[in-house]
Amino acid sequence: MAEAMIATAPAVAPTRSAGQRLAKRLGPIALSLVVPLLLLLGWHLAVKAGMTRLIPSPAEVAEYMVDFAVGGIWDDAFSATLHLHLLASASRVYGGFLLAAAVAVPLGLLIGRITLVRQLLDPFLQLMRPIPVTAWLPLSMILFGLGPKSAFFLVFLGAFYPILLNTIFGVKNVEPRLFEAASMLGCRGNAQFFRVVLPAALPSIFTGLRLGLGLAWFVIVVGEMTGVPQGLGAVIMDGRTLSRTELVICGMIVIGIAGFVSDRIVVMLMNRALRWSPMHRG
Repeated sequence: MAEAMIATAPAVAPTRSAGQRLAKRLGPIALSLVVPLLLLLGWHLAVKAGMTRLIPSPAEVAEYMVDFAVGGIWDDAFSATLHLHLLASASRVYGGFLLAAAVAVPLGLLIGRITLVRQLLDPFLQLMRPIPVTAWLPLSMILFGLGPKSAFFLVFLGAFYPILLNTIFGVKNVEPRLFEAASMLGCRGNAQFFRVVLPAALPSIFTGLRLGLGLAWFVIVVGEMTGVPQGLGAVIMDGRTLSRTELVICGMIVIGIAGFVSDRIVVMLMNRALRWSPMHRG
């Protein structure tokens, strides 16, 4: 009788403590901080050992970053102007990126799906693609003049090709068996484009969007060499002209953080759009 009671007694699942759950959540964050902290330590030791006199220490850069954000320390022309420059650069980055996505995604779907469109446009686009964005800088200043329009155009170019190529790749590599399965279920003609092609190509499209947005932040420094008064790229150029290395590093750090946050936003949208596919998580 006792043996039967033991056999039928439900097993009690072990419960995790709050500390274990917290450690599981903080573990990846702690690991992601290892490399930045090691770089900061190496930077600090290199400056302290006198290996370079032109690069300030991390503490000096942090002090100037505080002044750049809120002021009250140096009170120069760049004090408490971080929000102005960040907003100016972000408007150009997101504006150029969204325009590039609005053009590249539909165009990539057409090129990947329709042979005639691919034969007509793909050779020309492949010819233009290797031209670096920096080579377009003089021409953009002639076409759009000095100022934000040239920067907007260069950001558009930087984001356009990664989005286009990944969209084409995603469409051309849709599994043929998916079309057969859709036809058997009564999905034929143009309906297959929205029910088969587009969902299957979404992972590649989002990969292109991530690459395009990253390159948009990369290109903004070049784009803001066109005479714009505000922007993180303009701050970096001014810092170089004035031999203020701490200002250059602050601009680089802000661009890196802004680019990281932008990428996380795209990853969140990707995970939401691809929640039906457990194989795709950013």
